[in-house]
Amino acid sequence: MHMSNLHHFTEHHRYCVSREFGLSAIDVRMLGSVYQPMVGAIATSLYRLLFEHVPAESIGYSGVEQQRRLFMTLGIEPNEKGRKNLIEQASKLEAVGLLQTCRIYVQETDDYMYEYELMPPLSPADFFATQHLTLLLRDKIGKFAVLSLREQFWNREPEEWSHRSIGKENISLPFYDIFQLNTHVIDYELEQALAEVATSRQPGLREAGEPAIGYSDIILRFPRESVNRMHVEKLRFDHNQMGVINYVARKYKLSPQDICRLLDEDGIFSPAGEVLLDELQHKASQHFRQDMKRQEKREIDAAKVISIRANSVEDKEEPMVSPEQSVEMEYYVDVPPQFLSKCDVHQYNMMLRNEPYTRLLQTFFPGAVPGQLMDMFEKIDLNYKLSGEVINVLIHYLMTMVASGGDQRMNRNFVEAIASNMLVKQVNTYEKAVRYIRDQSKVKGKGAAGSADKTAARPRSYPKNGGRSGKPEIQIAVDDGQAGAVSAEEFAVMMKKAAEIKAGKKKGVPDAT
Repeated sequence: MHMSNLHHFTEHHRYCVSREFGLSAIDVRMLGSVYQPMVGAIATSLYRLLFEHVPAESIGYSGVEQQRRLFMTLGIEPNEKGRKNLIEQASKLEAVGLLQTCRIYVQETDDYMYEYELMPPLSPADFFATQHLTLLLRDKIGKFAVLSLREQFWNREPEEWSHRSIGKENISLPFYDIFQLNTHVIDYELEQALAEVATSRQPGLREAGEPAIGYSDIILRFPRESVNRMHVEKLRFDHNQMGVINYVARKYKLSPQDICRLLDEDGIFSPAGEVLLDELQHKASQHFRQDMKRQEKREIDAAKVISIRANSVEDKEEPMVSPEQSVEMEYYVDVPPQFLSKCDVHQYNMMLRNEPYTRLLQTFFPGAVPGQLMDMFEKIDLNYKLSGEVINVLIHYLMTMVASGGDQRMNRNFVEAIASNMLVKQVNTYEKAVRYIRDQSKVKGKGAAGSADKTAARPRSYPKNGGRSGKPEIQIAVDDGQAGAVSAEEFAVMMKKAAEIKAGKKKGVPDAT
């Protein structure tokens, strides 16, 4: 029990007890013979006292009382020494797995309330299979006492059954061989009633689902010197903000360590100390995508190692040749131009159906296959799990599209978009792949024809106002040959006028113009 201030744990604080089990005879024996030597008599008495808060014939919650009852029943003084003693006894029960203590903050009274959730004792088989509990019991009572105590819980099988020659056969009948349920009629009233009377905590459902990240999971891992430490400490009683954090953690598969790293980033909290959902989701999405890329790389590397080992084993053993699969005539595809001189349509379709994509890529290139192109199809093979024949049809479709003179380039985004579309449409056979590329070619042809028709039928746009442009017209002087030569008298007058203008400028007389 983590308790930093004894004033938060007094005889005046209220508490309740919850349990989802009952004690059998062997459980009582385990408490007295095994658990009591480890935790002591006072701790065992505390466990029995808490167990009796709920009637023995039922399970669930007890009433809310003050902890004064615990102090008085156990004979512990309600002072500082007694509180430490009670905390110590409860901590021993928590350490061996018999008790879980939760502290609840009540805003109405501005005080704490405690809930003691009891756990059943382990069965003898589970207890002695748990190493740390067995070692603790050995340190308390000794090795030989542990062995003797273990033998007391088991009754040996008869000697007649201990022989290996005896064959054991299970002849028990299952449930549905004896009973038949009317599953055609759904009783909604019964289901609603069972849901209403069910306890708030169901261990089966809690263990099956993913555990939520609690405040303690975050604060124990969060750095003390962080700037956001003060905001994280406010999450202790803010269930709405913790719900937002758990929503993001569940959406992007984040662990408590990942959440702590994201909450330590700048800009995650507002000045008021609230978690900014958009910013947190942005950071979490980046972290998630990085993890996906690293996981994809690990899977590719692992698949390479497995394939190398498999090839080495196959080289040592006799090779197993898989039979070739034939292609029906209706699913033949046209031979690309670069293959017309190498093979006919039958040979090319058999190659698409039976050759691995690595060998098919090599036939398209005179030299080595570009590494980026090989990585793209390797990712489609190892991560997307497309079959080899579907990948071959995809390669044929892409190579034909690029060789046809279109402006489409074979980049990573384009190839992965087609592969993901195939996955969505469940294209997993050669026939489905051929039908897919034929449909895509028809759609592309219709789209090109429609765009050409629109371009041809599109009327030209003319400016308004009778075809006049909105820009001002600028007159341009054009030599039309009509201007005559200058006479001698006119030239003399022009020179005289130029001389007068020049003389006036030298004397400082302003120009008349």
